[in-house]
Amino acid sequence: MSTTSPQRSEPVRTVARWALGLFLLAAGTGHFLAPEEFLAQTPPWLPARMAIVYVSGLVELALGAALLVLPRSRVTVGWLTAAFFVVILPGNISQAVTGTPAFGLDSDAARWGRLAFQPVLVAWALWSTGAWRSWRSR
Repeated sequence: MSTTSPQRSEPVRTVARWALGLFLLAAGTGHFLAPEEFLAQTPPWLPARMAIVYVSGLVELALGAALLVLPRSRVTVGWLTAAFFVVILPGNISQAVTGTPAFGLDSDAARWGRLAFQPVLVAWALWSTGAWRSWRSR
């Protein structure tokens, strides 16, 4: 059980939410500036892989912007962001299993390490937006 009061943790959550929003905006922009890097994470069995890269970039841009400018909707946006991180998990698994290099992930250790970071992103989205706390207090 946490000993930090919700009021005292709010500034930290806000900074974490803003950091996640900026991270998503940067990643979303990357989908359009370096689409081939993101294509490497798209499982080869999916159709219209480049379209998926661009659509997922738009989703990241929308989620990143929403995290920054829709504070009253932060719980909903938190759940949507966490769901997005789960939806893109097959891409990270594919990159690790196939050994596809991208984003400087040129070793199995780096690719599997990146995959292990995915639950951290889910937790970050849920914690920084108060989505987890909201669900627990139901």
